[in-house]
Amino acid sequence: MNKKTAPTKAAAVQGNRTHLSVNLNKVALVRNSRHLGVPSILRAATLCLQAGANGITVHPRPDARHVRSEDVHMLHKLMKAWPQAEFNIEGNPFHNLMDFVRELRPHQCTFVPDTEGQFTSDHGWAFPQDAARLAPLIAEAKSLGVRVSLFMDPLPEAMESVRAIGADRIELYTESYASAYGTADKEAVLAGYVHAAETARACGLGINAGHDLNRENLAEFVRTVPGVQEVSIGHALIADALELGYDAAVKSYLSCIAAAGQS
Repeated sequence: MNKKTAPTKAAAVQGNRTHLSVNLNKVALVRNSRHLGVPSILRAATLCLQAGANGITVHPRPDARHVRSEDVHMLHKLMKAWPQAEFNIEGNPFHNLMDFVRELRPHQCTFVPDTEGQFTSDHGWAFPQDAARLAPLIAEAKSLGVRVSLFMDPLPEAMESVRAIGADRIELYTESYASAYGTADKEAVLAGYVHAAETARACGLGINAGHDLNRENLAEFVRTVPGVQEVSIGHALIADALELGYDAAVKSYLSCIAAAGQS
Protein backbone atom coordinates (compact mmCIF):
# COMPACT_ATOMS: atom_id res chain seq x y z
CA MET A 1 0.00 0.00 0.00
CA ASN A 2 1.31 3.45 -0.92
CA LYS A 3 0.63 5.58 2.13
CA LYS A 4 1.43 8.78 0.20
CA THR A 5 -1.46 8.24 -2.15
CA ALA A 6 -3.91 6.77 0.35
CA PRO A 7 -7.21 8.65 0.61
CA THR A 8 -7.61 10.90 3.59
CA LYS A 9 -10.03 10.11 6.39
CA ALA A 10 -12.34 12.87 5.20
CA ALA A 11 -12.36 11.47 1.68
CA ALA A 12 -13.13 7.99 2.99
CA VAL A 13 -16.02 9.22 5.11
CA GLN A 14 -17.54 11.11 2.20
CA GLY A 15 -17.40 8.20 -0.23
CA ASN A 16 -20.69 6.85 -1.56
CA ARG A 17 -19.93 3.16 -1.19
CA THR A 18 -20.87 1.40 2.04
CA HIS A 19 -17.79 0.98 4.22
CA LEU A 20 -16.75 -2.26 5.90
CA SER A 21 -15.58 -2.10 9.51
CA VAL A 22 -14.22 -5.39 10.82
CA ASN A 23 -15.08 -6.25 14.42
CA LEU A 24 -12.13 -8.07 16.01
CA ASN A 25 -13.75 -9.26 19.24
CA LYS A 26 -13.76 -12.92 18.20
CA VAL A 27 -10.03 -12.82 17.45
CA ALA A 28 -9.45 -11.67 21.02
CA LEU A 29 -11.84 -14.33 22.35
CA VAL A 30 -9.77 -17.11 20.78
CA ARG A 31 -6.54 -15.53 22.02
CA ASN A 32 -7.89 -15.31 25.56
CA SER A 33 -8.47 -19.08 25.70
CA ARG A 34 -4.70 -19.55 26.18
CA HIS A 35 -1.82 -17.47 27.55
CA LEU A 36 0.31 -17.41 24.40
CA GLY A 37 -0.80 -14.12 22.86
CA VAL A 38 -2.01 -15.73 19.64
CA PRO A 39 -3.83 -15.03 17.48
CA SER A 40 -2.62 -11.44 17.51
CA ILE A 41 -5.35 -8.82 17.38
CA LEU A 42 -2.88 -6.29 15.96
CA ARG A 43 -1.85 -8.68 13.20
CA ALA A 44 -5.50 -9.35 12.42
CA ALA A 45 -6.22 -5.62 12.18
CA THR A 46 -3.22 -5.06 9.93
CA LEU A 47 -4.16 -7.88 7.56
CA CYS A 48 -7.78 -6.68 7.36
CA LEU A 49 -6.70 -3.12 6.62
CA GLN A 50 -4.19 -4.29 4.04
CA ALA A 51 -7.01 -6.23 2.36
CA GLY A 52 -9.06 -3.03 2.04
CA ALA A 53 -11.23 -2.87 5.16
CA ASN A 54 -12.40 0.68 5.77
CA GLY A 55 -12.23 0.46 9.53
CA ILE A 56 -11.78 -1.58 12.68
CA THR A 57 -14.42 -2.04 15.39
CA VAL A 58 -14.00 -3.31 18.93
CA HIS A 59 -16.47 -3.77 21.77
CA PRO A 60 -14.54 -3.84 25.06
CA ARG A 61 -16.94 -5.20 27.67
CA PRO A 62 -16.39 -4.62 31.40
CA ASP A 63 -15.55 -8.29 32.03
CA ALA A 64 -12.78 -8.20 29.36
CA ARG A 65 -13.86 -11.58 28.05
CA HIS A 66 -12.55 -10.74 24.59
CA VAL A 67 -11.12 -7.31 23.73
CA ARG A 68 -9.20 -5.86 26.65
CA SER A 69 -8.27 -2.29 27.52
CA GLU A 70 -4.69 -2.77 26.34
CA ASP A 71 -5.99 -4.04 22.97
CA VAL A 72 -8.01 -0.87 22.49
CA HIS A 73 -4.99 1.29 23.22
CA MET A 74 -2.70 -0.68 20.92
CA LEU A 75 -5.25 -0.61 18.09
CA HIS A 76 -5.71 3.12 18.54
CA LYS A 77 -1.96 3.54 18.08
CA LEU A 78 -1.94 1.20 15.07
CA MET A 79 -4.74 3.10 13.36
CA LYS A 80 -2.61 6.25 13.19
CA ALA A 81 -0.70 4.55 10.38
CA TRP A 82 -3.95 4.09 8.44
CA PRO A 83 -5.39 7.60 7.99
CA GLN A 84 -7.87 6.38 5.38
CA ALA A 85 -9.55 4.03 7.89
CA GLU A 86 -11.71 4.64 10.95
CA PHE A 87 -11.59 3.29 14.47
CA ASN A 88 -15.00 2.56 16.02
CA ILE A 89 -15.29 1.69 19.71
CA GLU A 90 -18.67 0.38 20.80
CA GLY A 91 -20.19 -0.43 24.14
CA ASN A 92 -22.46 0.78 26.89
CA PRO A 93 -21.69 4.43 27.76
CA PHE A 94 -22.88 3.80 31.33
CA HIS A 95 -20.22 1.11 31.82
CA ASN A 96 -16.68 1.55 30.47
CA LEU A 97 -17.11 3.03 26.98
CA MET A 98 -16.79 6.70 27.91
CA ASP A 99 -13.38 6.13 29.50
CA PHE A 100 -12.06 5.12 26.07
CA VAL A 101 -13.88 7.97 24.34
CA ARG A 102 -12.42 10.57 26.68
CA GLU A 103 -8.88 9.27 26.47
CA LEU A 104 -8.57 8.12 22.87
CA ARG A 105 -11.15 10.13 20.94
CA PRO A 106 -11.81 7.55 18.22
CA HIS A 107 -13.43 8.50 14.93
CA GLN A 108 -16.72 7.00 16.08
CA CYS A 109 -18.27 5.55 19.22
CA THR A 110 -21.34 3.37 19.05
CA PHE A 111 -23.56 3.37 22.14
CA VAL A 112 -24.98 -0.12 22.76
CA PRO A 113 -27.43 -0.91 25.63
CA ASP A 114 -25.74 -4.12 26.80
CA THR A 115 -25.91 -5.35 30.35
CA GLU A 116 -22.55 -6.21 31.91
CA GLY A 117 -22.86 -9.97 31.49
CA GLN A 118 -24.82 -10.00 28.24
CA PHE A 119 -23.86 -12.78 25.81
CA THR A 120 -24.10 -10.52 22.76
CA SER A 121 -25.90 -7.35 21.73
CA ASP A 122 -29.56 -8.22 21.21
CA HIS A 123 -31.61 -5.01 21.27
CA GLY A 124 -31.40 -1.30 20.64
CA TRP A 125 -32.04 1.73 22.82
CA ALA A 126 -35.62 2.52 23.88
CA PHE A 127 -37.18 5.91 23.23
CA PRO A 128 -38.30 8.03 24.97
CA GLN A 129 -37.14 6.03 28.03
CA ASP A 130 -33.39 6.33 27.39
CA ALA A 131 -33.34 9.80 25.86
CA ALA A 132 -32.65 11.96 28.92
CA ARG A 133 -29.71 9.92 30.20
CA LEU A 134 -28.12 9.49 26.77
CA ALA A 135 -28.24 13.17 25.78
CA PRO A 136 -25.40 14.49 28.00
CA LEU A 137 -23.07 11.63 27.04
CA ILE A 138 -23.74 12.19 23.36
CA ALA A 139 -23.00 15.88 23.84
CA GLU A 140 -19.76 15.08 25.68
CA ALA A 141 -18.53 12.67 22.98
CA LYS A 142 -19.32 15.16 20.23
CA SER A 143 -17.53 17.94 22.12
CA LEU A 144 -14.43 15.73 21.92
CA GLY A 145 -14.80 15.44 18.15
CA VAL A 146 -16.17 11.88 18.22
CA ARG A 147 -19.05 10.87 15.97
CA VAL A 148 -21.85 9.17 17.92
CA SER A 149 -23.95 6.28 16.60
CA LEU A 150 -26.77 4.66 18.58
CA PHE A 151 -27.51 0.94 18.26
CA MET A 152 -31.19 0.83 17.33
CA ASP A 153 -33.94 -1.58 16.38
CA PRO A 154 -35.59 -0.65 13.06
CA LEU A 155 -38.25 1.58 14.63
CA PRO A 156 -39.13 4.56 12.42
CA GLU A 157 -41.04 6.26 15.22
CA ALA A 158 -37.86 6.57 17.31
CA MET A 159 -35.68 8.30 14.74
CA GLU A 160 -36.77 11.87 15.32
CA SER A 161 -36.07 11.49 19.03
CA VAL A 162 -32.64 10.02 18.31
CA ARG A 163 -31.75 13.04 16.24
CA ALA A 164 -33.22 15.43 18.81
CA ILE A 165 -30.76 14.29 21.48
CA GLY A 166 -27.81 14.88 19.16
CA ALA A 167 -26.77 11.51 17.73
CA ASP A 168 -25.04 11.61 14.34
CA ARG A 169 -25.95 8.12 13.16
CA ILE A 170 -27.84 5.00 14.07
CA GLU A 171 -26.56 1.46 13.74
CA LEU A 172 -29.48 -0.69 12.70
CA TYR A 173 -29.54 -3.97 14.63
CA THR A 174 -29.87 -6.47 11.78
CA GLU A 175 -30.46 -9.77 13.58
CA SER A 176 -34.14 -9.94 12.62
CA TYR A 177 -33.21 -9.47 8.96
CA ALA A 178 -30.54 -12.17 9.18
CA SER A 179 -33.00 -14.55 10.87
CA ALA A 180 -35.65 -13.92 8.22
CA TYR A 181 -33.26 -14.23 5.29
CA GLY A 182 -34.23 -17.17 3.10
CA THR A 183 -37.73 -17.38 4.57
CA ALA A 184 -41.13 -16.12 3.47
CA ASP A 185 -40.84 -13.31 6.03
CA LYS A 186 -37.75 -11.73 4.51
CA GLU A 187 -39.47 -9.16 2.29
CA ALA A 188 -41.69 -7.85 5.06
CA VAL A 189 -38.80 -7.65 7.52
CA LEU A 190 -36.57 -5.94 4.97
CA ALA A 191 -39.31 -3.44 4.22
CA GLY A 192 -39.28 -2.49 7.89
CA TYR A 193 -35.57 -1.69 7.67
CA VAL A 194 -36.15 0.37 4.54
CA HIS A 195 -38.82 2.41 6.32
CA ALA A 196 -36.59 2.93 9.37
CA ALA A 197 -33.64 4.01 7.22
CA GLU A 198 -35.74 6.38 5.13
CA THR A 199 -37.15 7.97 8.28
CA ALA A 200 -33.70 8.28 9.85
CA ARG A 201 -32.26 9.93 6.75
CA ALA A 202 -35.18 12.35 6.61
CA CYS A 203 -34.31 13.34 10.18
CA GLY A 204 -30.69 13.98 9.21
CA LEU A 205 -29.21 10.79 10.67
CA GLY A 206 -26.52 8.69 9.03
CA ILE A 207 -27.04 4.94 8.72
CA ASN A 208 -24.79 2.13 9.94
CA ALA A 209 -25.80 -1.51 10.30
CA GLY A 210 -24.58 -4.64 11.97
CA HIS A 211 -25.19 -8.01 13.62
CA ASP A 212 -25.31 -11.37 11.83
CA LEU A 213 -24.64 -9.89 8.41
CA ASN A 214 -22.67 -12.35 6.27
CA ARG A 215 -21.62 -13.12 2.71
CA GLU A 216 -25.05 -14.53 1.87
CA ASN A 217 -27.27 -11.71 3.11
CA LEU A 218 -25.06 -8.61 2.97
CA ALA A 219 -25.47 -7.59 -0.66
CA GLU A 220 -29.26 -7.60 -0.59
CA PHE A 221 -29.36 -5.54 2.58
CA VAL A 222 -26.97 -2.91 1.23
CA ARG A 223 -28.74 -2.85 -2.13
CA THR A 224 -32.23 -2.48 -0.64
CA VAL A 225 -31.82 -0.34 2.49
CA PRO A 226 -31.09 3.24 1.44
CA GLY A 227 -28.03 5.16 2.55
CA VAL A 228 -26.10 2.52 4.51
CA GLN A 229 -22.76 4.20 5.17
CA GLU A 230 -21.07 1.46 7.19
CA VAL A 231 -21.55 -2.17 8.09
CA SER A 232 -19.76 -3.57 11.13
CA ILE A 233 -19.16 -7.30 10.79
CA GLY A 234 -17.32 -9.55 13.19
CA HIS A 235 -18.51 -13.07 13.91
CA ALA A 236 -19.26 -14.16 10.33
CA LEU A 237 -16.20 -12.50 8.82
CA ILE A 238 -13.81 -13.96 11.38
CA ALA A 239 -15.42 -17.38 10.93
CA ASP A 240 -14.88 -17.06 7.17
CA ALA A 241 -11.29 -15.96 7.78
CA LEU A 242 -10.62 -19.25 9.59
CA GLU A 243 -11.22 -20.99 6.28
CA LEU A 244 -10.23 -18.36 3.72
CA GLY A 245 -7.68 -16.21 5.51
CA TYR A 246 -8.15 -12.56 6.46
CA ASP A 247 -7.25 -11.20 3.03
CA ALA A 248 -9.70 -13.33 1.09
CA ALA A 249 -12.46 -12.95 3.68
CA VAL A 250 -12.27 -9.15 3.71
CA LYS A 251 -12.11 -8.97 -0.07
CA SER A 252 -15.12 -11.27 -0.31
CA TYR A 253 -17.20 -8.94 1.88
CA LEU A 254 -16.02 -5.92 -0.08
CA SER A 255 -17.10 -7.73 -3.25
CA CYS A 256 -20.58 -8.22 -1.77
CA ILE A 257 -20.78 -4.49 -1.13
CA ALA A 258 -19.50 -3.68 -4.61
CA ALA A 259 -21.98 -6.06 -6.20
CA ALA A 260 -24.83 -4.40 -4.32
CA GLY A 261 -23.80 -1.03 -5.69
CA GLN A 262 -23.64 -2.33 -9.25
CA SER A 263 -27.11 -3.89 -9.22
